[in-house]
Amino acid sequence: MNKIIIGITGASGSVYAVRLIEELCSHGKELHLIFSETGTEVFRYETGISPEEFIGKLNTPINKPTLHSNTDIFAPPASGSFIADAMVIVPCSMATLGSIANGSLRSLLGRSADVCFKERRKIIIVPRETPFSRIHLKNMLELTDAGAVILPAMPAFYNHPETVNDIVDFTVARILDQLNVENSMIKRWNGQEPCDHSSF
Repeated sequence: MNKIIIGITGASGSVYAVRLIEELCSHGKELHLIFSETGTEVFRYETGISPEEFIGKLNTPINKPTLHSNTDIFAPPASGSFIADAMVIVPCSMATLGSIANGSLRSLLGRSADVCFKERRKIIIVPRETPFSRIHLKNMLELTDAGAVILPAMPAFYNHPETVNDIVDFTVARILDQLNVENSMIKRWNGQEPCDHSSF
């Protein structure tokens, strides 16, 4: 996985996108970022900086990520001839999830997802909502049937997280696993170990 499209929508959870982008950049991956309009606002609210400022601060061994306007339907990711290995939508709002599931593609982010489906490329969707309604679940089933991986931001606690970053890293590590990107962000489960109950 060397060329990856990342969609960032208006769901809360910008930190998941931040950590994923940082980690993929550290592996030298070519990234193409698409923020929805609300995604840009939420990202600025939750991180305190704009997407452009975030990209400018990234320390990358090769190229910095390319930021595409969500209204630019002439951008490379809109075409099936643009060979990307995968797309991740993180965090994914229910509005974006529903529009993709129902083929309502009025943005570059939606079109890029549609391209991944039609070209049979990997697409990972990270919904950040709770609880799920029946409509949400039906839309997720539609996307699963179409070939998407639904990977909710649901932390586990068997690795005894001590910080918010530990909790975030668990989900990001699972995304990287789906992208076949080796990482050591979490402690892998190797069987039952004695539990230190003092941490609870």
